[in-house]
Amino acid sequence: MNWETIFTTQRIGQQKESAGPRSGFQKDFDRIIFSSAFRRLQNKTQVFPLPGSTFVHNRLTHSLEVASVGRSLGSMVGERLSKEIADRSSDSYEFYRYELANVIAAGCLAHDIGNPAFGHSGEKAISAYFIDNANLLIDEKPLEKFFSKREWADISNFEGNANAIRILTHVFKGRLTAGLGLTYTTIASILKYPCEATGINKQFKHRKKFGFFLSEADAIHSIAEKLGMHREEGETVMYKRHPFVYLVEAADDICYSIIDMEDANRLGILSHDLVSHSFFNVINCLNDEQDFKKRTEEIYNKIGDVNEKISFLRARAINLLTTKAAEVFWENRQQILDGTFNDTLLDNIENRYGALKEVMRISNEKIYNHDTVLEIEIAGYNVMSELLSLFVPALLKKKPNHKDEKVLKLFPVQFREFEETNSPYEKVLNAFDLISGMTDLYATEMYRKLKGVDIPQHR
Repeated sequence: MNWETIFTTQRIGQQKESAGPRSGFQKDFDRIIFSSAFRRLQNKTQVFPLPGSTFVHNRLTHSLEVASVGRSLGSMVGERLSKEIADRSSDSYEFYRYELANVIAAGCLAHDIGNPAFGHSGEKAISAYFIDNANLLIDEKPLEKFFSKREWADISNFEGNANAIRILTHVFKGRLTAGLGLTYTTIASILKYPCEATGINKQFKHRKKFGFFLSEADAIHSIAEKLGMHREEGETVMYKRHPFVYLVEAADDICYSIIDMEDANRLGILSHDLVSHSFFNVINCLNDEQDFKKRTEEIYNKIGDVNEKISFLRARAINLLTTKAAEVFWENRQQILDGTFNDTLLDNIENRYGALKEVMRISNEKIYNHDTVLEIEIAGYNVMSELLSLFVPALLKKKPNHKDEKVLKLFPVQFREFEETNSPYEKVLNAFDLISGMTDLYATEMYRKLKGVDIPQHR
């Protein structure tokens, strides 16, 4: 790969590059913002249950903040890369000077678009249904036997990252071609794990999970070929990461590592003193200059509102982490380009400074294991499992019974591809399409109605 050929304004499913006052990457950002898949993130759990009297982050507000940090990272790195290009009239100079920030911001907006309801437990719950029911007999055939080994690896390891690629690139029934019609460049920027499910290998950062379903393998090949991504050897579909992924990933890592603490303070789970001490520790680890420390403390002490004090420290910490992430990217840019950088920007920062050690310890002990968080995760398991227990058998039976036929009628038109295929794998992906798009509230309401807890009313 080289810096001058790893971007394009060409879009998935389109041969012609569009013109107009907005750049192709600005259009990507706008298309994501106005998509219903993005809008539904407003009622999907980030960490803490929704809604409540105290406003906390949901998937949508998290994605907007990640996009803000991502735009800054793109600007910092893009400016440096543009200075390496001698020809100031070239497309490469224009891209890195003015457009990389838009690519990273758009990628950050879309990075969670494939995540289901109920936080990360929603993903685990979908996978758990298939693992727990591998021997469930449907038409006298075990569930697992409906699928090839590679297909079973996909559906028994449901992954929000892979589902995001599907949402952004798949041609759903009755819809325009190529999903949201984004540029190859923006889609590549969120391809965090460019391998199929059978290629998972936790020794490598880019294969810790998988990043696309087999159904989108052709789209991945097109993206990789267009942008010059390195294909790894073997029958399994695996590529090295695109360099822009590191910036999107860093923006996400920076936000959730800091913001969860701020939310926990607002909810009274963590004390003001504990959070402020932890944030001061992050700030001082990343910049130990005495003048900077003194100025930070002076500003903090002048603020009277306790929530605003935490907000100030949060902003300071995020700014420092963003600046350090851009520096790490720049220092390792050749390895990142070559695909030999087996690290993340934030892990690299942490190994150098240990700035987030206390934050992550407190988050794991007091936030992610708090009763309210555990309760929403357990609820997610029950809701997702029960819905799949209705959808999956109905989709796979050769002769659905009366109840199954009623269940299938609940699928919206765009998710009714199961009517035109004999592939069990493609049919189950339609169940993923339906259930992963549900908000926490919608999934809970459907669960209660279909289980007979609530009797549906006319609407």
